[in-house]
Amino acid sequence: MTLYHAPDAPAEVRSQGAPPAFAPRPEYRHRAGSVVALVIGLAIGGALLLAAAAYLLFAFGPVLVLLGGVLAFIPLTVVLLGVRWIDRWEPEPLGALIFCFIWGAGASVVIALVVDAEVQQFVAAMGGETAATQLLGLTVQAPIVEEVAKGIGVLLMFWFARRHFDGPVDGVVYAATIAGGFAFTENIQYFSIGIYDASSISEILFLFFLRGIMSPFAHAVFTVMTGLLVGLAASRGANALTVIGWFVLGLIPAILLHALWNGSAALLGGGAIWFGFYAIVQIPIFIILVVVVVQLVRREQRLTQARLSEYAAAGWFAPDEVLALATPQGRRVAMTWARRHGVTSTMRRYIRDSTRLAFTRQRIVTGHRRAAAQADESALLADVATRRRELRGAPA
Repeated sequence: MTLYHAPDAPAEVRSQGAPPAFAPRPEYRHRAGSVVALVIGLAIGGALLLAAAAYLLFAFGPVLVLLGGVLAFIPLTVVLLGVRWIDRWEPEPLGALIFCFIWGAGASVVIALVVDAEVQQFVAAMGGETAATQLLGLTVQAPIVEEVAKGIGVLLMFWFARRHFDGPVDGVVYAATIAGGFAFTENIQYFSIGIYDASSISEILFLFFLRGIMSPFAHAVFTVMTGLLVGLAASRGANALTVIGWFVLGLIPAILLHALWNGSAALLGGGAIWFGFYAIVQIPIFIILVVVVVQLVRREQRLTQARLSEYAAAGWFAPDEVLALATPQGRRVAMTWARRHGVTSTMRRYIRDSTRLAFTRQRIVTGHRRAAAQADESALLADVATRRRELRGAPA
């Protein structure tokens, strides 16, 4: 592989040096095709989301759906806050995250409902539902269908928003957002049924405890397995066809974890044995995943510092500036300075532009769509220079 050298900074930048101290999302140069794909995706996903909403309203009525939605919104908020925490270093575009949520809450649910309806018809034709078919539905059908449906959303992000899909952390963010959307719609259904069937408020509270407190990240944990593998493929420069193999590989642990969760609930019920299983098996799995994600975020931080250091060697950044842009402590100091001088928004853009620049350079170095990445690099370098001038003009 030929080493790609960072372009030398123009004389104007070299003469200015670093800003007087130490990126929302940068204004990316979207290609027309990416914009069209996003619009089409949002339109299709929105239509399927409306279909899922219509199903809920028809099945349970507006009152139960509203009450179920209020309860379902609480665990959704927890999941989205977790996604936000993971995504804080190199935030993904808002449009991409909206698509992921809509895909999870609408398209994935509709796919699962359609497949389930077909399976139910087949089961009825074979003599009707039994305890065995119920167990198979929970431990085989649901894990496979739901994880494939959610995983397709991750795959679509790789294919149509590749410039924003840099590695495993992006895969985690997209997958968890999709899973959060799916769980939101599913929880509305379960809470609506629970409210309708409950004979006391304590039964509703217990259901909320199980689904809203003990398992808000359950679907996220499953689907993140797929996101991690697709993200790993992205970091290795996989093409549109090769990534399918990584996608299938990621589905395996996603489906197995989903089956384990459903199977334990079906076989152990909601009693003390299940709570023991939850403490011994499910909590450690979640902790291990959190540790893995934290390490991946730290890897992103190291990558940012390494790539910006290459630009510093070419004169685009001062060494101290790299530390301010590419380390958590440096960013905190830079933001404190920015708040004192009334340029908080500009500093945020400067940090995010610089971070996106580092990941764009990573795409160039790995050789993935180098021509497109170099065009993005030129645009981001111009943005960085603009933000630097704005910061240098801040009042003392």
